Amino acid sequence: MYAVVEIAGKQFRVMPDQKIKVPLLHVEPGQKVDFDKVLFYTDDKGTPHIGAPIVEKMKVVATVVEHGRDKKVIVFKKKRRKGYRLKKGHRQHYTVLHIEKIAKTRATRAKKAETKEVEGEAKEA
Repeated sequence: MYAVVEIAGKQFRVMPDQKIKVPLLHVEPGQKVDFDKVLFYTDDKGTPHIGAPIVEKMKVVATVVEHGRDKKVIVFKKKRRKGYRLKKGHRQHYTVLHIEKIAKTRATRAKKAETKEVEGEAKEA
């Protein structure tokens, strides 16, 4: 069972009990995070389910393991015979996530109560 989920604007293929490195999320280590933008998933039988654009009532539950910085990427510019050299470096911040499960979400009762209130107000008016 695996899923393709959108995290911080990028798509990742995730499986339960997997660790992935994603762009920095501003969440404390040890906290759980739910991602509900599931674009694709396969169930236990291997049947694919494709979203249009997302699969409804599915989420990926993950725990933040740590934050860190990647290796330095060197950007070097040069123009020949002019003495122009420019060297810059960049280290991207990242978050390591531990994927716990890919699960279906339940319908909440709060939404049903809100719709009943709205219908009641419409009848009174």
